[in-house]
Amino acid sequence: MRSVLGVLSLLIALAITGVVVNKELAVRSRTAVTAPAGSGVAMPATTRDATPQQQNEQIQQQVKQSVEATMQQARPVPDDK
Repeated sequence: MRSVLGVLSLLIALAITGVVVNKELAVRSRTAVTAPAGSGVAMPATTRDATPQQQNEQIQQQVKQSVEATMQQARPVPDDK
């Protein structure tokens, strides 16, 4: 009897968790993914009519260029004297 109640309570907890997760995912799928206004993060731009593979390549190229540009910037030297 005790094990039946344990399994039943576990199933109830799982059902409640499933409902909450399902609601959260539904809310997130309706909202657009955007970066905060002042974060300095820009989402990569892709061509609308491109295939997913072409969009993937465009994003990879943009990220590669961004990383290369960042690596070219001079690092600040601390004034430790």
